[in-house]
Amino acid sequence: MNFKHILFALLLSQTFFLSSCQNQGLLVSGLTDEVEVIRDQHGINHIYAKNEQDLFFAQGYLAAKDRIFQFELWRRQATGTLAEILGERELERDRGVRLFKFRGDKETELRRYHPRGVEIVDAFVAGINSYIEEVRKNPDTLPIEFQMLDILPEFWTWEAVISRHQGLLENVSDELNISRVVSKIGIEKAKQLYYFHPNEPILDIDPGITEELLMKDILAPYQAFRRGVSFRPEDILTSFRREEKEFEKATALLEEELTFTLESDAFAQGSNNWVISGEKSVSGFPIMANDPHRLQAIPSLRYWVHLNAPGWNVIGAGEPAIPGVSIGHNEHGAWGLTIFSTDNEDLKVYDLNPGNPEQYWHKGEWLSMKSIQDTIRVKGQAAQIVTHRYTIHGPVTFIDEELNKLVAVQCAWLEPGSAPYLSSLRMDQSKTWEEFREACTYNQIPAENMVWADKNGNIGWQAAAITPIRRGFSGLVATMGDGRYEWDGYLPVTELPNAFNPKSGFIATANNNVTPPDFPHTDALGFKWADNFRAERIKEMLSQEKKFTVEEMGALQNDYLSLPARQLVPLLKEIRFEDPTTDSLRKALLAWNFILDKNSVQAGVYVMWERMLRRQLDDKFIPQAVKPWLGSIPMTRVLEWMEKPELIFTSEVIIQRNRVLKESFVAAIKELDQKLGANVQNWHYGQSNYKHAQIRHPLGQAVNETWQAKLNTESIPRGGYSFTPGANGYGDNNTSGASFRIVVDTEDWEKTIGINNPGQSGNPESPFYKNLFPIWANDEFVTVPFSKEKIQMLKASQEWLVPKR
Repeated sequence: MNFKHILFALLLSQTFFLSSCQNQGLLVSGLTDEVEVIRDQHGINHIYAKNEQDLFFAQGYLAAKDRIFQFELWRRQATGTLAEILGERELERDRGVRLFKFRGDKETELRRYHPRGVEIVDAFVAGINSYIEEVRKNPDTLPIEFQMLDILPEFWTWEAVISRHQGLLENVSDELNISRVVSKIGIEKAKQLYYFHPNEPILDIDPGITEELLMKDILAPYQAFRRGVSFRPEDILTSFRREEKEFEKATALLEEELTFTLESDAFAQGSNNWVISGEKSVSGFPIMANDPHRLQAIPSLRYWVHLNAPGWNVIGAGEPAIPGVSIGHNEHGAWGLTIFSTDNEDLKVYDLNPGNPEQYWHKGEWLSMKSIQDTIRVKGQAAQIVTHRYTIHGPVTFIDEELNKLVAVQCAWLEPGSAPYLSSLRMDQSKTWEEFREACTYNQIPAENMVWADKNGNIGWQAAAITPIRRGFSGLVATMGDGRYEWDGYLPVTELPNAFNPKSGFIATANNNVTPPDFPHTDALGFKWADNFRAERIKEMLSQEKKFTVEEMGALQNDYLSLPARQLVPLLKEIRFEDPTTDSLRKALLAWNFILDKNSVQAGVYVMWERMLRRQLDDKFIPQAVKPWLGSIPMTRVLEWMEKPELIFTSEVIIQRNRVLKESFVAAIKELDQKLGANVQNWHYGQSNYKHAQIRHPLGQAVNETWQAKLNTESIPRGGYSFTPGANGYGDNNTSGASFRIVVDTEDWEKTIGINNPGQSGNPESPFYKNLFPIWANDEFVTVPFSKEKIQMLKASQEWLVPKR
């Protein structure tokens, strides 16, 4: 930690000293006994309770206190009640949320996550509601967002905690897009443009599914249910609003940036985790490192907490509206996660009964849809009565009486026990690899690569997911729902790929294909994995004959060496440019170290060249008819084509390949000149006009300039991009990547380092709102104490939550 961080910590401690002395007993309704809370200088709450019920009550109470506006958005998304405050434009989302609502019973659902899952979730919800009751009585204590929107937070139920709206689900939207692409250009051309692996998928579209149907908006309720929430100036009180024209202009630029990033990152988004054995660490004990990658947000998607009570002593992070810790360590071991590729959704098409539009054909008979009526309240107009319909497979998203077709989505995640991350409750109490692996068998959503490292010297990996088995079809294109394309149950988690104490001394996953070549259950695997670049770079570093420290593992999480650059740049040796400046930049790249450092001009030139190369190949090889659905050609394909140009060119393949390389390089130089000016020395990669990080609050676009500065972060130069272990999104703004990081040496829990960008609190008035942003942006970490002695040394405040009798 550098001097400015130490100074900040001292000032923070002084700021909280008086309040902590004066606030020794905070009366809280719903507790059974006193709970001690020590908040460290980085904003992490360390909760000490005398029983399990109070522990999870306090977790809910304190998380809601820190993130109450985030909680209210979560609850409205989870319950389909956004139209109440945002009007008719959110009606379709609310309908979709309710259509895809989990409708199973509470006992079966919550006992799946933990033997005492009902009691834990009830205590957590009671804690949330206790805080909401407090602030509803004293609205002046609420964060500014509630005043801006003129609303109050509403009370929670267990259904909001287990909502699937936030989950990483796969892959019905892709199925529709792939089906459209195949219907337009055929199977072979589609396979050339996509990067399906490790097995060859069946992409035949059943004759009963017409192109005319596929081109309609047949997934509208699903896609509305899955989209992010956005606010407009008219949603907030006049005194806080931004000018409409300014808002529209800024929003258009943001949407363009995000669309570019998402298309370019279609095969790149993901996370990193690894464990190394004691033989590869300086301490002689295993080390675990994890940096999950999601969209950057303020407040952060994740939230650090330390839970201590009889039977519990665990620290780490999870999503704030979920009890427990999904990534972290206890007294025995440490664990982390990345996404494992499975396919837990299918797009089903049915023949509709011409004589009765409430019936569909399945296994030789007409079956009636199940119907549920619902009422959705809408701001500014009368409540809307809607009907949700369901087939034997799942929610109905589209009925076409002209074509006599019906569309539904089969969702494995509507099975009991599929709420994201709640199975972590079992992991939190694991003492051995065997107990941890058993806990993994209860994880269904998201599909995860769970890694483990413990004090006994063990490291392990278990893929964990609810995994439909498909026989004779891939699940990558729409299928008929008439009974010919049925799932053959789910593969048991213990039969998914796993490893324990491998000879290599390490295990690393990065959303890449990690299944062994001889894995027998190929009909339960997905076909779309992240490009291998991050994983290969991590393996390259961990394979060195050396012993690693915690700090070196943190540096690897922020490693910016680009493997695509290492493959592409040498191809410039065969090329010359007449323009002296352009040719000098070519030579500079040939002498470059391939590191996308924020201060590097070569990095700035390379990234723009890579973008232009990908753009030219997209324009040249993606047919116009399928561009809306295909996005961008995967980087793995781009490199494959450049190294083996005969795959795409039919004659003079080297000449044609070099022409594309040369033209894209010239286009990159022209783009940089227009973007950054004629002075090449100003073309360094990290800057506000090129690679940077600025995180915007959900209301941050809709408010006036004064409040933008308050709600949003500043803009800070960055390095890296999607294909480096320090994955920072492909576009100019660092819109995705790791907001949360953790590295744990099992020898000594006090060596743990981590970060949570931009801070622990969601309240713009809190000192913990943006305090970690500059530390994160400079690829630094904070220490994460575990023992009470160390926590006291780093204390910012201390208080006791006392039962209100």
